[in-house]
Amino acid sequence: MRRATCLALTISMLMALPVAAQMVAFGGIKADTSAPVELSADNLTVNQTTGQAEFTGNVLIGQGQMKLSADKVVVQYVQGDTQKIDNLDATGNVTLVNGPDAAEAQQAIYEVASGNITLIGDVLLTQGQNVMSGERMVVNLEDGTAQMNGRVRSVLQPAEQQ
Repeated sequence: MRRATCLALTISMLMALPVAAQMVAFGGIKADTSAPVELSADNLTVNQTTGQAEFTGNVLIGQGQMKLSADKVVVQYVQGDTQKIDNLDATGNVTLVNGPDAAEAQQAIYEVASGNITLIGDVLLTQGQNVMSGERMVVNLEDGTAQMNGRVRSVLQPAEQQ
């Protein structure tokens, strides 16, 4: 019993220490980055000069099982082709959900071609009862992994003993 208490204390102390970077699984399954990207919002403004579209108010983006919501999303199209999205820049109350995992941040940039989503600012990742926070997280939707950087903190729940 004393050994288990000492081990639990050591683990909790290690989890309280900031970590430079940590790799985690995200979403449990790989996302289909070739699936169509669906967007809905209260408002849409298109700028033909810059090749951007700005969605505001209750913005919801879906691609397969992955869902991203935000107050505002600016869509940048591939230069010369308004049918292909280059990237999406989401700001304000950003939430990314993939399978059982959810992440919150101040901003998210989704580079469609690479399948990477970069969450920036007060990132909070929840996986069941486990929680991880940091300043920046890059999610690779093709292989279902994520890398967290910038004062990373973890709270991991122990497995229930039988």
